[in-house]
Amino acid sequence: MPHPSSLAPLTPDTEADDPAARPRRSLRRKIAIALFGLVAGVTVIALIAAGFALYTVQRSFPQLSGTISAPGLTDEVTVHRDTLGVPTIVADNTHDLFYAQGYVHAQDRFWEMDFRRHVTSGRLSELFGASQLGTDRFLRTLGWHEIAQREVDALDDATRDHYDAYAEGVNAYLADHDGAAASLEYAVLGLQNADYEIEPWTPTDSVAWLKAMAWDLRTNIEDETERALLAATATPAQIAELYPDYPYARNPVIVPQLSTPADITAATASASMPQIAWDEVDGVVEAAAALLGGVGEGVGSNSWVVSGRFTESGMPLLSNDPHLGASLPSVWYQVGLRCRVVSATCGFDVAGFSFSGMPGVIIGHNADIAWGFTNLTTDVTDLYLEKVQGDQYWRDGALVPLDIRTETIEVAGDDPVQLEIRSTVHGPIVSGLTGEFTAIADDPFTATDAVTPVPAAGAAVPGSADAVPPGENAVALRWTALEPGTTARAIFALDTATDFDGFREAAALFDVPAQNLIYADREGNIGYQTPGRLPVRGAGDGSMPQPGWDSAYDWTGMIPFDDLPVALNPDSGFIVTANNAIVGADYPHPLTRDWDYGWRAARITDLLQRATASGGVTADTMSAIQADQEFWMGKRLVAAFADVSVADADAQRALDLLDAWDAQNTPDSAAAAYANVLWDELAQNLFSRRADPAPVTGQARLFLVVDGILDDAQSPWWTNEQIDVQTRAEMLETSATDAYHRLAALQGDDPAGWRWGTLHAITLTSGTFGTSGIAPIEWLFNRGPYPVGGGASVVDATGWSVGSGSFATTTVPSMRMTVDLADLDASRWNHLTGQSGHAFHPNYIDQVDDWQHQRQTPWLFSLDRLADTAADTLVLAPAE
Repeated sequence: MPHPSSLAPLTPDTEADDPAARPRRSLRRKIAIALFGLVAGVTVIALIAAGFALYTVQRSFPQLSGTISAPGLTDEVTVHRDTLGVPTIVADNTHDLFYAQGYVHAQDRFWEMDFRRHVTSGRLSELFGASQLGTDRFLRTLGWHEIAQREVDALDDATRDHYDAYAEGVNAYLADHDGAAASLEYAVLGLQNADYEIEPWTPTDSVAWLKAMAWDLRTNIEDETERALLAATATPAQIAELYPDYPYARNPVIVPQLSTPADITAATASASMPQIAWDEVDGVVEAAAALLGGVGEGVGSNSWVVSGRFTESGMPLLSNDPHLGASLPSVWYQVGLRCRVVSATCGFDVAGFSFSGMPGVIIGHNADIAWGFTNLTTDVTDLYLEKVQGDQYWRDGALVPLDIRTETIEVAGDDPVQLEIRSTVHGPIVSGLTGEFTAIADDPFTATDAVTPVPAAGAAVPGSADAVPPGENAVALRWTALEPGTTARAIFALDTATDFDGFREAAALFDVPAQNLIYADREGNIGYQTPGRLPVRGAGDGSMPQPGWDSAYDWTGMIPFDDLPVALNPDSGFIVTANNAIVGADYPHPLTRDWDYGWRAARITDLLQRATASGGVTADTMSAIQADQEFWMGKRLVAAFADVSVADADAQRALDLLDAWDAQNTPDSAAAAYANVLWDELAQNLFSRRADPAPVTGQARLFLVVDGILDDAQSPWWTNEQIDVQTRAEMLETSATDAYHRLAALQGDDPAGWRWGTLHAITLTSGTFGTSGIAPIEWLFNRGPYPVGGGASVVDATGWSVGSGSFATTTVPSMRMTVDLADLDASRWNHLTGQSGHAFHPNYIDQVDDWQHQRQTPWLFSLDRLADTAADTLVLAPAE
């Protein structure tokens, strides 16, 4: 700001003696005084506004040191936080431990918690108004909150005590923090919804989040929907070509040889502002996007564990990096939960990744064992075609009543909306709620041609005149998560397990979402267990919508836990899970047709085989594998285009980049930028730019499909009249030229200046106000873009969607960890954003740079070292 004296021009001294000059001087003075007053006034207003903004922003920042009186505690609890804001909570009993976890989660992430519970209960319209009615209708129909309440009601006393204590801690924080004092978002929300009041937290709010995670990891419902819709224009042979079986001969399975209970016993014994324009959300994928940042290409995970036979220390190493939709803040919250004296009554001595809003640690390690998760990718959802007449539907030749309930959706700034929810024996009717499900119900072909399961003996063939009853078409959803489960108990069982038997007991409770669980312990064992509630089907395999009017196609039960794949100390010396097939095709229970196709698993296995052959695997080895960016399809494209030349000289310069490329999708690589754009153009030219387009979702699937087509010059896919291409050579030349011009428009016409990381950058976007439509509000909460490497079906799995028009990263390794069982203090971890959910807090995005550059930070476990190195120490004390 200029000094006030500079506002008035300097006058010669002679003016003081010139009477004619006095009026001018007086006028100048008046103008100067007026200008000074105006600027000073604006300055004061700006300073007040800045001070108010600073006060509003910082008002919700948590107290990190000193002592806080916490009503309901029985003893003092100590919270040590490191420089990243990661808390280690130390308590004398489990009530105080989980009370404190609830308090600390609320300190750092309460807005996220409140938003999540409104999503899981189908109450977003209460926050944001009528634009969210589509999401609310869909999620109310699924009934997550009601199912979570039934799960809470069925909890054993000890588990219920943990959830109650957690809720008590959250509510203790809310008692002293309301509105903007809880989070900046409430100040922004007040611009449109001034009457909103925060409700107390409940155990059901915690458990319902498990349903959201299950939905995000449900796997194949999109594939099933795509196949049903594709059946209108494609032959069964074409569908089979586009959705091939898992390449068992080419890519690895997780458990090539199952362990028996006797094997396990023997191995264990021998081991050692203006109106905000909210985005309207009303689709299946969009509803999930409101939760975790989107279901899309790359949702999955990597995990692997290496036996001490191959490690430098002689003890196991375990790595995990779950791939989820990008979100700000990250879905994960790092925490340590430590009983001051570990005993039968207070058995928690655990650290790892938690979900804000839930007690316990989801993934991590305790003093004895470590574990990791990847998505099982088994088929736990089925669509059923129903025939409805009025308030009834057909079952085995008779009309039976629909289950009908009515719910009221409260809408901010508008009248309440009544919702009628109809369900069959299979589950809620979802047609009418999303475009895809409605299209399946509306198209007459779905009642005949699309239903192609093998009928049970004696059952009528679907599509015959007497098999399909009269009535209106509807689609119902059967999903394991729509029945009460036991995962809410499993988390605490994992946290306190001390050996493989205890780990398996916890896995038996972990029914939804179905996950691969890997294991290592400080006795030297490594292991694997398939948990989950996995359906046994009658007729049909669940890959297409089933006829709901015929009970032969119903689920007949769940695979017994003792029949699920398990392995302990395999001969290979390591176990790799990357959403690939769990077992071979000879496994007696069909699990799915829609595995990830195993490119990541194959690459990880190859890197581990090389590492173990040379011996001395370390945590650095494990981290380097997590950072690997080799693009399998890139290697295939290099070979396929080796002899291709194009007439366009500029495009040929781009094509020449592939000659010296190592197929690594590094962020500064020009060749990687071109290869990925080339892949996108080729996939679209082959499949989606047709008169009858085929879906280009699922790059792992497309890798296998295109790999086969590239070897077949006579494949009909090479002919595409829409783009005037008749042969393989023409298709490759057209795609290479198109890729150059597309990338030139994005990053300039000089290939040397292209960068994959810039093209593939990630913008961290708040799931609420980050898409408000008001730029200043979005600026408050969003961060980036940040250039990143990696790609789809790459070990460093930063996913993007073919055919979307953008190469921006949408799914990510949401965290990375490596646990060193020889020295737990030598372990390492990192997640996408930071611990804090408060915009502008130092811990809001302080882990992004490490995540972006694939660096993991030290993960101390020894309590004395944690206390000695703590940046802040807070004491929660019982209220007097």
